[in-house]
Amino acid sequence: MFETKDISILDLEEEDFDTILASDIFFSGEIKFEEPFMIKGKVDGRIEATSDLVVDVRASVTADIVADRVLVRGKVQGNIDAKQIVFVAATGSVIGDISSAEIALEPGCHFSGKCTMVK
Repeated sequence: MFETKDISILDLEEEDFDTILASDIFFSGEIKFEEPFMIKGKVDGRIEATSDLVVDVRASVTADIVADRVLVRGKVQGNIDAKQIVFVAATGSVIGDISSAEIALEPGCHFSGKCTMVK
């Protein structure tokens, strides 16, 4: 696995992840991880990470998220606190507050909440 810190989160593909929560899985509880993680299924609970998180197109997450970098292509209901960047793609939806050093909302995405940019 290569070092993802120097790679744009937008360039990450499914094969770049060691761990993927498949589309047919529903997880309820707390998830903690240190390596890049992709969610394709459903999560209800809390997510805490020291790495990258990708919420894929058909994924649905109802959780507060703390991570290094977060890419939302699917649906997130909860607050997102990212160290480096939160990117909400055109297919993404976030209902909750976002706090990060960088925040990018692609045209076409849905966002309801407040943004706080922190250093």
